[in-house]
Amino acid sequence: MKAVVLNKITEGKDIVLSDVLIPDVRPGWVLVKVKAFGLNHSEKLLRLNEIRADYIQKPVIPGIECVGEIVDPSDSGLAVGQKIVALMGGMGRSFNGSYAEYALLPRRIVFPISSELSWEELGAVPETYFTAWGSLFECLHLTEKDTLLIRGATCALGYASLQIAKALGCKVIATTHREDKLPLIAQADETVMDDGKLTGTVSGVTKALDLIGPRNLKDTLSAVEKGGIVCQTGLLGGVYALNGFDPIKDIPNGVYLTGFFSNYPTQQVMDEIFAFLHEKKLVPVSGKVFGFDEIREAVIAQDEGKVNGKIIVRV
Repeated sequence: MKAVVLNKITEGKDIVLSDVLIPDVRPGWVLVKVKAFGLNHSEKLLRLNEIRADYIQKPVIPGIECVGEIVDPSDSGLAVGQKIVALMGGMGRSFNGSYAEYALLPRRIVFPISSELSWEELGAVPETYFTAWGSLFECLHLTEKDTLLIRGATCALGYASLQIAKALGCKVIATTHREDKLPLIAQADETVMDDGKLTGTVSGVTKALDLIGPRNLKDTLSAVEKGGIVCQTGLLGGVYALNGFDPIKDIPNGVYLTGFFSNYPTQQVMDEIFAFLHEKKLVPVSGKVFGFDEIREAVIAQDEGKVNGKIIVRV
């Protein structure tokens, strides 16, 4: 089969397809014919930095998510031809991932689905919509009565969260730090240019999804109303921890801070996501679709930030 194989730091321009053996099936694992997968910031971090870590068993095929069909179900109880999504749980790091024509995956991260969406549309769902869903509902307890602030809305996770929140019926305030990207979040009830300080600029916010991260987190906490909840999910600001963070002083009285870690998907949540998409007649949001033979161009586009939204690769 064809696959992307990483041994060392690899920029987009150096991505190639290699010939590797289709993996043998073993108990507890299933063989999936990959139909599509999305590109994620996590994989970029692996290519450009994390690949050097000792805990990455090299060579490794990257890719933390995919959609496809069961080719060999082993002892899983799944059926040949079953449509599935798979994500996380060490995929593309602890074991080979989805940048390939076939993937051998542990049953625990493989979820059967029923959907009439195209493979390209399905490819936008697994990691992005799972993270959006968990952030909005498990962490923020979002309801139609809320006013939701999405800080850093012009990314794949931001677009998905905006789509879900608007379909739910709540008011959405979406921000970007680039004026030319304001039209991309026009679906929001209010769009705001983010200069790093939203406190005093936005009002009535009961829930906030912060995709910028620690760089602006204190400001997000002070921008919500008393009783509000802030979920910090993204790290777009390039700051990964808050040194000197004082919860007593930095979290305003009556404001709640949580975060969503997307490493533990479940069948129940995946069923809820697809039921919501079907009920609301939503088509998952994506930026651009590339063929698998264009994987180099897709990764270059990711590295250069050329695509607004999720990059999908159709295998």
